[in-house]
Amino acid sequence: MGEIIIKKVEYKGWKNCIEITNGIIDLVATTDVGPRIIRFGFVGRENEFVEFSEDIGKIGSEEYRFYGGHRLWHGPEDLVRTYQPDNSKVAWRKKKYGIVLIQDTEPQSHIKKEMEISMSPDSAKVTILHRLTNKGLWEVELAPWAISMMAPGGLEIVPLNTRDAGKLHNGSISLWSYTRMNDKRVNWGEKYITLAQDEKNEAAFKIGMPNEAGWAAYANHGHLAVVQYTHEDGYEYPDGNCSYETYTNNRFLEMETLGPICLLDPDETVEHTETWTLYDNVERPKNEKDIDSIIVPLIGK
Repeated sequence: MGEIIIKKVEYKGWKNCIEITNGIIDLVATTDVGPRIIRFGFVGRENEFVEFSEDIGKIGSEEYRFYGGHRLWHGPEDLVRTYQPDNSKVAWRKKKYGIVLIQDTEPQSHIKKEMEISMSPDSAKVTILHRLTNKGLWEVELAPWAISMMAPGGLEIVPLNTRDAGKLHNGSISLWSYTRMNDKRVNWGEKYITLAQDEKNEAAFKIGMPNEAGWAAYANHGHLAVVQYTHEDGYEYPDGNCSYETYTNNRFLEMETLGPICLLDPDETVEHTETWTLYDNVERPKNEKDIDSIIVPLIGK
């Protein structure tokens, strides 16, 4: 079994980041701002996440900054509640195989965010347990919303539902007002939707769906990043029952997983878990036959 090394590092202007590595992959979490995971990738190789040079290394301020990397929101989206700045220090502690990031309670929403990060000691796999706690005086309706901002140039693969519903529908697609169905970046396939990130296309594009398979993948840099989570049947999700959403423009592509909408009593906590797995030397699929032969055999390994 490999060894997990956890150490404090400076990362691009942030002096108090925490690096976790097993010698195969590494991950960098910020503590000067956050909770935020700003880097995830193979050791010495590309960051699978995007980083925004205009924000990287900054601290403080009441303005919302995207930074890049992986963040935790709570939906449905609202201009006030969702865009609470995460520009202040977060507490952290070590745990077996990883760390826990703990944000101070958001002053307007009264929601407290945590990320519990666990790395496999001997494979390119990370589990992120997201927590939202209601620290207010009244119940709050929300859904946990985990968002990874992927580096430009890749191709996203999202499976369509395969459940036999007889004569009833077995899925749906939610569209945002700026989304165009004939956008050249998206391919509406027989078994999969693929979405290409195009640095020359500034138009925003977003869709969502009830992703019953509970996975999506992003092929970039000759690697494949797989995000897995649990889609819970019988529950209501935001945005027209979406447990998975994706957004792209000319700078990045977002892979977004959501938990069911819930009513949190004061001091009650809801959790949402993602598993990330990174594969090397994976050819970018050109069609659904390639997805079936190259991508699908890796899912769940």
